[in-house]
Amino acid sequence: MRLPKPRGPVSAALVEGLGRTTPLAAPAASSTDAVVHDDDLQLALWICYEMHYRGFDGVDDAWEWEPSLIALRRTLEERWLAGLRRLVPPVEVEPDRVPAALAELVAADDGPPLAGFLQREATREQFREFVALRSVYHLKEADPHSWAIPRLEGAPKAALVEIQTDEYGGGRVERMHSELFRDVMRALDLDDTYGRYVDDASAVTLAVTNTISLFGLRREFAGALIGHLASFEMTSSLPNRRYGNGLRRLGGDATATRFYDEHVEADAVHEQIAAHDLCGGYAKQHPEAAADILFGAACGLAVEAEFGRDLLDRWAGNPLPRTA
Repeated sequence: MRLPKPRGPVSAALVEGLGRTTPLAAPAASSTDAVVHDDDLQLALWICYEMHYRGFDGVDDAWEWEPSLIALRRTLEERWLAGLRRLVPPVEVEPDRVPAALAELVAADDGPPLAGFLQREATREQFREFVALRSVYHLKEADPHSWAIPRLEGAPKAALVEIQTDEYGGGRVERMHSELFRDVMRALDLDDTYGRYVDDASAVTLAVTNTISLFGLRREFAGALIGHLASFEMTSSLPNRRYGNGLRRLGGDATATRFYDEHVEADAVHEQIAAHDLCGGYAKQHPEAAADILFGAACGLAVEAEFGRDLLDRWAGNPLPRTA
């Protein structure tokens, strides 16, 4: 994958620096409260995180743990964490109530009606744009959450592996969810190359993946990471049913819609495993992490809601101004 085009002074300094062998000397991030929509910050953070996944063409793999890159990443992360904490107020919960609290959080979620719009009204071009943007995450689906596996033990670890085994197709490449998403892209005449649409992705599109990478790469946020996964699984079945129906309305065949249809069935099972066995079990082992689990879940819901709102606003002709 090629390095993305910069969107501001921080991402520009980062992209330029990764082409050299000397330590980074990136400028300080700009000051803004709307970090979820800050193109420069989200792109720079996404580039830093991508060094822990597949990296970039022409960039030495040794950059992954270059101290100056990690220092920049930590600076950006602290600003992103502050933004997430503004989006999501603190939640206190008793450890034995974690599964019930997750269910209450999901039930109270009133995110934008993106799935309904895609089911009933979206044009083919709008659906193509949605799929292209989601490819930033779905072409590495499950990878960010898998960072939690070595950080768990006992029943919660077994629960996460059970979920992830389905995500990776039970060992069959053609059933891996990332590969099923490629079928969606091909059906819509999109380029399924990993990272192809990063330059087209809005800040909040990048923020969706950045949130999971933040929780996944920092062991202190193991509770937030599994909470994020739980909210993801607990809110997946109905939207995916609508996405699949919307794609069928636009002429998609069984191969094109299989990614969405698979999630309708699989995530109905996963949501119980995630809430009770994974998060509930982890909270019993680590009572001090109960609030972190709810924080991660709430962050997932809040950032997804911002993504849907941003996309619907742009389609309605009312785009948010970029903050690069």
